[in-house]
Amino acid sequence: MSTERYNAPEREPHWQKRWAEADCFAVADTGDKPKYYVLEMFPYPSGRIHMGHVRNYAMGDVVARHRRAKGYDVLHPMGWDAFGMPAENAAIERGVHPKGWTYDNIAAMRKQLKSMGLAIDWSRELATCDPDYYQHEQRLFLDLLAKDLAYRSTGKVNWDPVDQTVLANEQVIDGRGWRSGALIEQRQREQWNFRITAYAADLVDALERLDRWPDKVRLMQRNWIGRSHGLSMTFDVVGGKLPKPLKALEVFTTRPDTIFGASFLAVSPGHPLALHVAEKNAALIAFLDECKRVGTSEEAIERAEKKGYDTGLKAAHPFIDGLKLPIYVANFILMGYGTGAIFGCPAHDQRDLDFARKYSLPVLPVVLPDGADAKSFTIADEPYLGPGRIANSDFLDGLDVEAAKSVVAERMSALGKGERRTNYRLRDWGISRQRYWGCPIPVVHCIDCGIVPVPRNQLPVLLPDDVTFDVPGNPLDRHPTWKNVDCPSCAKPARRETDTMDTFVCSSWYFARFCSPRATVPVERQAADRWLPVDQYIGGVEHAILHLLYSRFFTRALRDTGHVGLDEPFAGLFTQGMVVHETYQSEAGEWLQPFDVRISGEGGERKAVTVAGSKPVTIGLTEKMSKSKRNVVDPDDIVAHYGADTARWFMLSDSPPERDVIWTASGVEGAGRFVQRLWRLIDEIAEIAPMGTNAVANLAAEAALLHKATHKSLAAADRNFEHLRFNVAVAGIYELTNTVTAALSKRDEPGMAWALREAAEALVQMAGLLMPHLGDECWARLGYHTLLIEQSWPTVDPALLVDDTITIAVQVNGKRRDEMTVARDTSAAELEAMALKLEPVIRAMEGRQVRKVVVVPQRIINVVA
Repeated sequence: MSTERYNAPEREPHWQKRWAEADCFAVADTGDKPKYYVLEMFPYPSGRIHMGHVRNYAMGDVVARHRRAKGYDVLHPMGWDAFGMPAENAAIERGVHPKGWTYDNIAAMRKQLKSMGLAIDWSRELATCDPDYYQHEQRLFLDLLAKDLAYRSTGKVNWDPVDQTVLANEQVIDGRGWRSGALIEQRQREQWNFRITAYAADLVDALERLDRWPDKVRLMQRNWIGRSHGLSMTFDVVGGKLPKPLKALEVFTTRPDTIFGASFLAVSPGHPLALHVAEKNAALIAFLDECKRVGTSEEAIERAEKKGYDTGLKAAHPFIDGLKLPIYVANFILMGYGTGAIFGCPAHDQRDLDFARKYSLPVLPVVLPDGADAKSFTIADEPYLGPGRIANSDFLDGLDVEAAKSVVAERMSALGKGERRTNYRLRDWGISRQRYWGCPIPVVHCIDCGIVPVPRNQLPVLLPDDVTFDVPGNPLDRHPTWKNVDCPSCAKPARRETDTMDTFVCSSWYFARFCSPRATVPVERQAADRWLPVDQYIGGVEHAILHLLYSRFFTRALRDTGHVGLDEPFAGLFTQGMVVHETYQSEAGEWLQPFDVRISGEGGERKAVTVAGSKPVTIGLTEKMSKSKRNVVDPDDIVAHYGADTARWFMLSDSPPERDVIWTASGVEGAGRFVQRLWRLIDEIAEIAPMGTNAVANLAAEAALLHKATHKSLAAADRNFEHLRFNVAVAGIYELTNTVTAALSKRDEPGMAWALREAAEALVQMAGLLMPHLGDECWARLGYHTLLIEQSWPTVDPALLVDDTITIAVQVNGKRRDEMTVARDTSAAELEAMALKLEPVIRAMEGRQVRKVVVVPQRIINVVA
């Protein structure tokens, strides 16, 4: 037996070289095996991988290796989400070109990922900034343009003043830019859009069929799409000289049942009525400017104080003669939802109530909870939002809410002033970005011809390399030779589109390109039909209403333009937790890195000091690893010291994969100890039971128990890997390791050597999915000259999964008194006789006669006295 420690940092590159030479992970587009497509959300090439990457890609790697062992052709590719602001910002800050910065980072991160031993088909690698990729994105844009799924329009946009670009609604988080964190401004400008709203109904309906998606993601998308059924109502506007189109104000409401509780109408700051009144009203202009500074997201508007401006105009109530409702411009009304106008019923909506209290408007409850008295029921600081009966509402009184909605809809329809309508919160996706490092939009603007698509035989429209970033804004706007071109239609001087596409366009179809990454068309249909949908997608929940929603839209667009034959891109979705670490601060309040800190003590006695100088350190909160808090651990340091397998094992063993994993030095050390323990155990068994060890006809008792435990462990691991319960699978591997270790003391019993070898091989195949380098090292130590990736999953004997004994509860008159462990095939008569002899049963009977004994086979016995 070897006494040497397993040297992971030395041996892991050896196995990586062997895998590369054997081209182990490449997969053909044709074959007789079933297919399985596993994909992790591809990374932005920032230059370094972090522990979140390690966890994410290790999960996908285990899934890929397990499915291959189960007999599947597995597609497991890798690419780079390579366009975007960080590269452009780096160019500005460092004086480098975005292209060079990006490709240098890709090279560095590729090397790091390969050091993790990932079973990736690198022959399919792509980068979205490669012309070979984005030329096809330009072709897809032209396809969408021809289908009217891409269009140009003028309207209000979200402007990020720091990144100096437009953002989609989904990229505005809490009123701020998703990357820069700057407060978003509203601006009027032309931009390109994708008509995602054309699929709104299908996008929300199909969520019900995504049964392998997390419920929270489906709920987030459902809420973002925001389907609501309601009534479009028209109010007559009085009190001022207005153009005819503005004399009728259309309102969308989901609560027409509350019409008799209306005390005001309000329009969005961008509503045509507000803009008309503002033409000769300086005070209203000032108010509109103030509204622009609030932000455009619903979150920002929701948090802001509810403010309004009384236009002086009135709206006639449709059912109460003589009642005129004031019309306000209000900062909490979104022009993009419904009609940009509402009627306010303060008693039954919190925003309306806040607004009414501020401007002393009436608050009349018109929906009362059961048993409430209309004369005494009042509203205080919160509206009544529950069910009930209608009151204070003339012809609606006594109806329930749904019935009242129907009556109002019918009456408004009869008046010619209302119709039922379904609205969506979802807006079309604005894809124009005023930046250089993105996919050029392939159109030309001609004074005579208008918008002219670039001919397909002239694609790709390449980004120019000779740009400068010494002036704020988009360098493409200042590039004379690139910007100025001849019109493809009339050959007169024209201007190339200088906006580039949102980087989320690149990630909305990359999974389809992986199916045929070298094809001369965007997606080769035969390959797409073979591989799509992605069977298991893995990534962060933060992409629920950005990347994931856009990808669902784009797949439908690809279907309708003939590129694919399916609706949904991802059959299964798993959202993993983050990697977190304690934070540390020096006496001066500076953030310290983990390796600068020495920890001592346990629990409440834990203390920290600096490694240099032993100065006191404050142990802070455990938070997501971030450069700003300096609580990061470099994967390269772990690989150099412990090896990649240790990092992978710890990441997958410490907590359920959907939860955050707390990175601790002690946890990593424990994982490193298990690597050595498993190596020593396999090494010892290889000496005891070399290749060719034969089974015996009759296994000794301990050998039979080990044989059974091995098969039960394999079956459990198979289920746990299939359902991504990695930490549970690890617990099972630990348990079998302990069982095998204990069995070594019985090595001389008949059949034990064979049972030990069977268990060792099972351990290697199970643990090898998580620690592939160690797996191949142990496989070789067991005498094999093949690679572990080439092995099929061991066949499990179903008979060994059935326990020979079972435990049965024994009751007296329905109350549990004892239990018995018996042979599974014990007869009912034998069970009855054994139960009646139990001392706790005899005591509970207290001398009474047994009336009957109820035996539920293999479950319970109830003695009835």
